[in-house]
Amino acid sequence: MTRQTAKGSIVLLAGPTASGKSRLAAEMALARGGIVINADSMQVYRELRVLSARPVREEEAGVPHRLYGHVGAATRYSVGAWLADIAPVLAEAQRGQQPVVVVGGTGLYFKALTEGLATVPPIPVSVREAAAAEAAGMETEALHAVLAARDPEDAAAVRPSDRSRIARALEVFAATGRSLASWKAMTSSPPLVLPEAAERLVVVPDTAELHRRISARADAMVGAGGVEEAEALGALSLDPAMPAMKAIGVREFLAHLSGKLSLEEALTAIKTETRRYAKRQMTWIRSQMAGWSGLAG
Repeated sequence: MTRQTAKGSIVLLAGPTASGKSRLAAEMALARGGIVINADSMQVYRELRVLSARPVREEEAGVPHRLYGHVGAATRYSVGAWLADIAPVLAEAQRGQQPVVVVGGTGLYFKALTEGLATVPPIPVSVREAAAAEAAGMETEALHAVLAARDPEDAAAVRPSDRSRIARALEVFAATGRSLASWKAMTSSPPLVLPEAAERLVVVPDTAELHRRISARADAMVGAGGVEEAEALGALSLDPAMPAMKAIGVREFLAHLSGKLSLEEALTAIKTETRRYAKRQMTWIRSQMAGWSGLAG
């Protein structure tokens, strides 16, 4: 795989949700005659244009956008799949001497892009099914206790409330006899972008302004078709554990459609969860992106 190494030919632009980074990325790419590449784990899904706040069609028409909406919601997309998808896009841009702006809020994507990715062996379907059967009906904290007993290293690194990561750690340990952390420590693929060769920027918005934008964006989702988008996704009858089903707004709007929440209650829940998500993103940025340059949001 070709590494992007020419200084100034690639910009990595990160930031929390609703910080304005997508608009900024489009402006930067347009000014440089380049392209925008998505680094957001929810904006890859074609069924989530509104709920994932993908760039609007006018923005996509003004400058080439890549890796947006190219995956179906029934796909269990991963950081490894994203690396495989972005590699030929970067190679093509490099051959054409075309500047690139990689933008998104998924910190793990940027980490894998610039540091490489450890490859965990495929988990046999039988192991995954056995792990799911064991976890069925078990409270998440109890499941975390099971992980702690079998794999203390991973248990210490996973929140007791993070069911999906707990389940993943249990699957890996059951299949390989080793912790997920030990596999991740073994980098098996080189970075596609050398950190020192890229312009690394982080949009750091004012907290009050960020919360205002989050609220306004949630309200705008209703008029843009967010409720209908959630309804269409729900009609696919996907496993609730699928990544696309975990997008903020899906669960809340489906609860509204089923009569469990009023529209106002659903929007309040969406705004609260989005603020929490933005806070987690900023925590990652502070701990993992200390060497990046900050931009006012």
